[in-house]
Amino acid sequence: MTDKARIAHLAGPTATIQNSPPLVTSNKARAKAGLPVMEDAGGNALTFDALRAQRLAAPAKVYVEQFSAHPLEADAADLYGPPDGYMGADGMFHAERQSPDDKPVYEIELKPEDGLYPMPYMALQKDGAPWEEECATPGADDADARQGFYPDGSRSFEEIDRLAVGDDGRASLISSVADVDFYRGLPPGGYRKGLAEALRTDMGEGDIAPEVRGQDFFPYKPYHLASAPPRPTLAKMTNDMQALADSGDYDGFMWTQGSPQVEETAYWYNLLIDTDKPICGNAAQRPNGQISNDGPKNLVDSIAFIASGKWAGEDGRNRCGTVVIQEQQIFAAREVAKADARPGGYVATGGHGGIIGQFSHMGRLALTYLPVFKHTYQSDVNIHKLPTTQKAVRAGDSGIQLADVAVKDADGGLLPDAIPVVSIAKDGSYSGLEIGDDGVLEEDLTGSIAHKLAMGKLAGFVVEGLVPSLAMETTGMASGKSPPSASLT
Repeated sequence: MTDKARIAHLAGPTATIQNSPPLVTSNKARAKAGLPVMEDAGGNALTFDALRAQRLAAPAKVYVEQFSAHPLEADAADLYGPPDGYMGADGMFHAERQSPDDKPVYEIELKPEDGLYPMPYMALQKDGAPWEEECATPGADDADARQGFYPDGSRSFEEIDRLAVGDDGRASLISSVADVDFYRGLPPGGYRKGLAEALRTDMGEGDIAPEVRGQDFFPYKPYHLASAPPRPTLAKMTNDMQALADSGDYDGFMWTQGSPQVEETAYWYNLLIDTDKPICGNAAQRPNGQISNDGPKNLVDSIAFIASGKWAGEDGRNRCGTVVIQEQQIFAAREVAKADARPGGYVATGGHGGIIGQFSHMGRLALTYLPVFKHTYQSDVNIHKLPTTQKAVRAGDSGIQLADVAVKDADGGLLPDAIPVVSIAKDGSYSGLEIGDDGVLEEDLTGSIAHKLAMGKLAGFVVEGLVPSLAMETTGMASGKSPPSASLT
């Protein structure tokens, strides 16, 4: 028997793949409370309630009608064994048929330890009103808003493992292959009231202090309360991932994030993280549990990729670099980009490949191309190779000065203030306001240069023009002096 893979999942911000549709009070609960029910377009009660994964508080015995799992089960009735018994019209169960009208049934004892079960959502608000969305009322403030995002990956992975069905008709698509530990890097959901250590579902230690939206966790919904991680958080997520890599406990790592940003972080990890194990990025276009949600398959494919060992070269080290796995395709982190907000909307950019492998509809993994760019443990700028300090220029009283900027702390961790501030300047067609050498549009670039020189931080520019070689020249600086001109090429 082959040992299962050990995988660490690090939760990232604004991750639809770690989100769920709003918990809406079911019609069953509304009818029980004497509330108006949800109606369809014809003014009738909705045909069905949404079934949401929940836990039983006590064992329950249920009776399931035989041949009700598929409309053609009964067509092969001669291939089946006998039912557990029969349910009479009086609602009584009997081991033997009492009447021709009795229904053959299976007797099932459901137990809390079985795991999650899909059931109608019965909760009401404290004032007795039904829940219609995340917020108690539309546009409510943070105190009156629930969260759809998860505080770590454990719940979504559990729902997938419990409820998702593979092509072979079996469940346990995750736990049958790997043991996954969960870490809260920059999670999309948080504990606003804190959490006792005994209740934690992640690998962290100690009680969790009350957390603040936009500081400790980063959701994009409810939309009016959306928050995104600021630049310094790149240091935390880098140090968190490197700590997992340095632990030596895992065969691979998973990172989940919002679908427009996962490509950026994956490439950042490709450059910064020193590990010879695989890192897989995943995202989704639809929340966990929503119709045709794409996230579960992406996660399961990443787990299969890590567990397969096909990422390893003859020396046992990762030969694929950081990857993003979406819709059965394995993208190199350097080339992947979200081109459209729909499943299948990721493409490889640059015109030189970028898709290094795929999963077939039967789950077969095949690598077709391998990247030759340096990555992870090969990278010349991974965190272990970065200097402790870096020389940088800044504006001083006497003009441009050299200064030492701290990059890493005493333990080798990346400092939040070391994350460079980068501006992207793009010169497009028809951008000049006047015929001739028009310098008006350089004023914002001049101001940005002056601002960066005054910050005392690592900073830089990415300049894109319309010709193979582009030079921009400016002489204005924030210091009020006249330092040498800066030429960006």
